[in-house]
Amino acid sequence: MNKLHWKIGAILGLLILSFWLLYPTVEWYTKTPDERAKLEAVRMRPKRILNLGLDLRGGTHLLLELDVEKLGKKEQLNDAMSRAIEIIRNRIDQYGVGETPISRQGERWISVDLPGISNTEEAENLIGKTALLEFRLVNTSEAAQAVVSKAENMDGSPFNKDGSLIPEIAKMMPKNTILCKAAAGEEGDRARYYVLDATVPVTGAYLESARVETDRQFGTPSIGFTFNKEGGRLFDQFTGANVGKYLAIVLDGVVHSAPVIKTRISGGSGVIEGQFTMQEARDLAIVLRAGALPAPVNIIEKRVVGPGLGEDSIRKGLRASLAAFLLVVLFMIVYYKGGGFIADVALALNFVFLIAAMSYFNATLTLPGIAGMILSLAMAIDANVLILERMREEMGLGKPVAMVVPMGYDKAWSAILDSNVTTWIASIFLFQFGSGPVKGFAVTLTIGLLIGMFTSVFVTRAIYEFWLTSNPKELSI
Repeated sequence: MNKLHWKIGAILGLLILSFWLLYPTVEWYTKTPDERAKLEAVRMRPKRILNLGLDLRGGTHLLLELDVEKLGKKEQLNDAMSRAIEIIRNRIDQYGVGETPISRQGERWISVDLPGISNTEEAENLIGKTALLEFRLVNTSEAAQAVVSKAENMDGSPFNKDGSLIPEIAKMMPKNTILCKAAAGEEGDRARYYVLDATVPVTGAYLESARVETDRQFGTPSIGFTFNKEGGRLFDQFTGANVGKYLAIVLDGVVHSAPVIKTRISGGSGVIEGQFTMQEARDLAIVLRAGALPAPVNIIEKRVVGPGLGEDSIRKGLRASLAAFLLVVLFMIVYYKGGGFIADVALALNFVFLIAAMSYFNATLTLPGIAGMILSLAMAIDANVLILERMREEMGLGKPVAMVVPMGYDKAWSAILDSNVTTWIASIFLFQFGSGPVKGFAVTLTIGLLIGMFTSVFVTRAIYEFWLTSNPKELSI
């Protein structure tokens, strides 16, 4: 009896936990689209909810191309692609777009879906930034000043379209130096330039964290950063050896500030100041935290999917799922009577547990994912049919009710296990070799099968064992 109490307590506990996990999802999707948009704008979207995919919610599809020609000599393409995908994923997750489907397409292309986002300018900038942070010394020699004066007084740009210097400027450059443009707005609309040492003693590869800070007096935003132990040591040595010189803080080839090194900077931290808006500072802190891309990425395709398709798909999918669910429930009750009712209870719990689990993992629900859910529910009801048929066979042999229930489960177990294991194997291969929607189908199916095994075998058996405590003479199946 104590064992039965433990089983019932575990089921009730899981049910309460499931409702608790489902509450944020239900609350979020009962809000109006305008209310959700306002909360998303300030990044107040709940962390653990069931997300709707691009095919259900609408949004933007981007196809990115990694500029392989700008990879380092030692950088392998496969490693670079894997790192680029991980960095893009980290950036988008921090930006607040939950569980974005990102996958490799072909040799150097990356597919990115942004559900619920139609104005993608900020997200595109966030994804596309190389975020290469460098600390370089400013060359203040007379030759360097001549280059800066010449570049700033030119009618056009000192750079060619491919980024190289025009011959007139290139021949004036001091040895082992580069020319970089200052961030826009540093001195009105006038373009400014810096001649910097080609040597890069410290880069953003040593960053441990980056955060937005505000000036106490004026409230202007800046980006505070902290190096790891090795980076802090290098920065300490570098600043100590160059006191009195100007240090340029360069991000993606643009100088954001060039303060003088007044003293050795120890402690492994510093601040990037510039003409940032609060939003720009937040986005810059995100890309710095996520890391620098191994090479630039170019957006070669952008496709906006309207939400009308999603709403229509959701409506039709809900109708089809509800109709199928009611038909299955009705059939089980008519054909298996009381046993069918218990199977229906397990099926409803299966659905609740599955949605709760997906909400906990912050999963994205797509149309293939819905197909995976339906298949897992079908497998669960199939397991109940096997158990009930085995019970009928035992009753046909004239065995007492107290023996029919355990023997039905014991004899049906091998068939249930075989059918679920073979489906698991198929879903593992789909997840391993599939991409995008196929992976979504595999993940949903795998979670659904695990929960289906639990509800079909553990939950229904606990209900039968509780019913058997009343010493029934007949079994309604």
